[in-house]
Amino acid sequence: MATIHRAVPIDATPEEIWAAIRDWGEVHRRLAPGFVTDTHVEGDVRRVTFEDGTVVRELIVSLDDDARRIAYAVVDGSLNVFHHHASMQVFADAGGRGRFVWITDVQPHGLAEPIAAMVDQGVRTIRKTLEATAAPASR
Repeated sequence: MATIHRAVPIDATPEEIWAAIRDWGEVHRRLAPGFVTDTHVEGDVRRVTFEDGTVVRELIVSLDDDARRIAYAVVDGSLNVFHHHASMQVFADAGGRGRFVWITDVQPHGLAEPIAAMVDQGVRTIRKTLEATAAPASR
């Protein structure tokens, strides 16, 4: 199994970052527009469509407001993985801004590189989106 770990500061408050992540049915609008083109929620499962046409169904495993953490697992879709589990979490960082942490475990190990490329693209989009929408006092 491969683990992809990304941690980046974002010029927005932890509360602003968490609000966008927590709105897990609006990823295509609030968190990663363009990178994610559509999101549909059915109970604890969301169907996510990415810009390259990849579609996955993700089970929301945990949504923890106190820890500002969401965890999810791919349960179906066009991504050929045996196992995919990820979490996103927000921490307070210096100067009132937030630190966004995204950890993804994937199997088979051979998919680590393409999944890491997707995560990196997602992180760039998330950072750009959240910094653009942050309240002026956050920047």
